[in-house]
This record gives sequence, structure tokens and C-alpha cells, in this order.
Amino acid sequence: MLTMDPATSPSEPNSVDERLARRLGRVHARQRLGIEEAHEAQIFGQGLNFFHIENWYSIHALIRASLAMVGLLGRGKRNASSVRLTANRIVSPRLPAAFEGFRILHLSDLHTDMSAAAMARVGELVRDLAYDVCVITGDFRGKTFGPYQDALDGVARVAARLKGPVYGVLGNHDTVRMVPALEDMGVHMLLNECVAIMRGGERLHLAGIDDAHFFRADNIEKAAAEIPEHEFAILLSHTPEIYRQAAHAGFDVLLAGHTHGGQVCLPGGIPITLDSTLPRRYGAGAWAYHGMAGYTSVGAGSSVVAVRLNCPPEITVHELVRTGS
Repeated sequence: MLTMDPATSPSEPNSVDERLARRLGRVHARQRLGIEEAHEAQIFGQGLNFFHIENWYSIHALIRASLAMVGLLGRGKRNASSVRLTANRIVSPRLPAAFEGFRILHLSDLHTDMSAAAMARVGELVRDLAYDVCVITGDFRGKTFGPYQDALDGVARVAARLKGPVYGVLGNHDTVRMVPALEDMGVHMLLNECVAIMRGGERLHLAGIDDAHFFRADNIEKAAAEIPEHEFAILLSHTPEIYRQAAHAGFDVLLAGHTHGGQVCLPGGIPITLDSTLPRRYGAGAWAYHGMAGYTSVGAGSSVVAVRLNCPPEITVHELVRTGS
């Protein structure tokens, strides 16, 4: 039996669970909440990976102690707050002419409740930034289960600095119960859904899927169902691990995160692990597969331990253009 949100009574018309039932449909909401209750703290099994270090909280202190022992903890903490702004150009002759130069601000893996200094830096970077739409590709929360209000408060501080439409998807650290509050603060969540963005009488489609890495709640077919075959479409996914499905479903662009680029890397930015089933060439930055352009953000926040080594955190502005000249 599902456990209802402890802060509200299920009989209250505006309880989180009732709002989710109206937003997603009662069956979908019950399924998604049930998956969370069964698996959210699981260390072994479930999802695309067998082992989930982010759920093994007893090892986090060991990681911090090990970094301190070799003199890297302080540097790693300073690096974690030094978020940089990167630029990426996405070239596609299929892009509608009206969207030439369209700019997408891409935030990912904020983990706001464990990355306060990094989030303050994000706020500084976006304050005077020019862009047309903002997308957030999941992992708003630091932990993978338990209370989430601190994470929502952190998102609210970042969201207050954002301009124009903001769209988001859930990550493997996020509970679906965060959705009503995220939408209240202006983040339009795409849960296996799609919206059309109009400009100059033309349109592009922006779709988003629910977490595909751990909760396996993604449904690309549903997200793409209303997209005409020959129209330009972008998919938001927390994890890029679904790159094959996205490309063969006809998406022109996939924007994702999740990997943190490794977060703690060897010199030269070589990741020790990407916590994914990805080929390493898709683990960070721009890539292409089967005619689809992809970008895997290394994220603005930090997971497990708030440190970064040889992998600086980032936010990215993608510029869409029709030709590479």
C-alpha cells in the first residue's frame, strides 16, 4: 500500500499526492509513487546499473576521509563551487529558419541542498545571460530519498534568477512528489510529455522523459507521440543512456546530464566512473549518434561528496544554427 505524503492528508484536495493524480492521472501517479517506495534507497539491483554508490551513504564519509588523507579535499571543495559557463553550437539543416540563433540555457545536476556555494555561482552566471529558454535535466536533490524541502528551497533561489520559459525533467535523485512545488515556482516539468515552441510562425518540439536511469519511468514513445515526423525535436533526459532509443525515435537533439563527467577525474579529465552504461565518448560534452546531436552536461552541482577534481562544474548555452559556417 502506498504511503501518502506525511505533510498532508489524502483527503485534502490540494495535497501533493492529489495534485500528482490530477497532473499525471491517478494510475500513472500510483505507479510512479509505488516504484519510488519499492526502490528509492536500493544499493544493488534496479535501474540500468547494478550498483548505486549514491545510495550507499556509509561510504560517503570514507571518500571524504580518503581525499583529506591525500590532501585533495580542500581543493576539491573549492573546485566544486567554481561553476563555469560553456558554449555549444548545435548545427542542423533541419532547424526551422525562424529558430536560427535560438539559445538554450542548460542546467543539470544542481543537487541544490549539498551545493550552496555552487548554486550561488550559478545565480551570478545566469543573472545577465541572454537566452531564449532554459532547460534543467534533473537531479534537483542531493540525497536519493527522505526530505526534499531543502532542495526545493535551493531550486527556488536559482529559479528566481531565471528568465523566460523554464522546462525540466526528473533525475534519479528526485522524487515525483517534488513536481507540484517545482511547477509552482515556474519550472514546467515534462514527464514523458512534449510542448511546441513557436517563433516567427514556425515551431520546434521540446520533449522530456521521466528518469530512465534508476526508476525506469521513461516513455519515449509517449513523449514523441504528437511530434510530426519531419519536424525538429529536442529531447530532455536526465541520463544520456537512452541515446539509441532517442535517435531512432527521430529526435534531432538530446540534452542530458547525470554523469557529472566523472566528477572526480584523473589528470586530463579521465573519469574514474561515469555511473552509467554509456560508452565514454558520450560521458561529457558534445557528441553525435545516428544523425542526432547530443550533449551531456557535467552538471553544476556535485553528488555523493561535494568535491570536483579535474572536472569543473558547468552550465551551458546551446546555440541552434542551420549551417556550420
